Amino acid sequence: MGHTYETAWQIRGYEEFLTDLMLHPELAEALLDRLANRNCIVATAAARAGVDYLRLGDDVANQRSLMFPPDLWRRIFKPRLARIIAAGRRENPGIDVWYHSDGNIEAIIPDLIEVGVTILNPVQPECMDPVKLYREYGRDLVLDGTIGTQTVMPFGTPRDVTDTVQRTIDQLGQAGGLILSPTHVLEPEVPIANIEAFFAACDTYGNG
Repeated sequence: MGHTYETAWQIRGYEEFLTDLMLHPELAEALLDRLANRNCIVATAAARAGVDYLRLGDDVANQRSLMFPPDLWRRIFKPRLARIIAAGRRENPGIDVWYHSDGNIEAIIPDLIEVGVTILNPVQPECMDPVKLYREYGRDLVLDGTIGTQTVMPFGTPRDVTDTVQRTIDQLGQAGGLILSPTHVLEPEVPIANIEAFFAACDTYGNG
């Protein structure tokens, strides 16, 4: 469906938009409303066209926490995200909703579930514990990702990749709530042997 927060700061400038959120919220919210309105139109059209799921998100976190206080996210971003999802659900009440944010977004996962997110991406293991999240939210969310592109994929051995895939499937993949994948694009430093090991391990352990 496109971004909302990310597109806003790309239009306004990163520091300028964060400043607007604190000092000129009426300007920031006017821009976010325009973008949310656009995304509602896209969500409606996509759901009407019969897509399998709505795909949206914003990178709202760094490695350790949200980029702004959770209360600000709930006040400014959550209602607009809810409106976009609701637009698609009016056309298809049962449609799944895939949401992406890098980093540690654990503080707002209950809020994402509340507004209708059903698939969470990328669940970076360097930032959050996928096992903990699965135990807490596995009834409500499918976890998409979980294989680290900052750790095992570029810096592990093929054996490390194989072991990680097997362990992740054993821990998270037994109830159908896992889409196993690297958490981001594979950069040039990822050895080809590790990519081959990933696919081979998925074939070996993902069909049990």
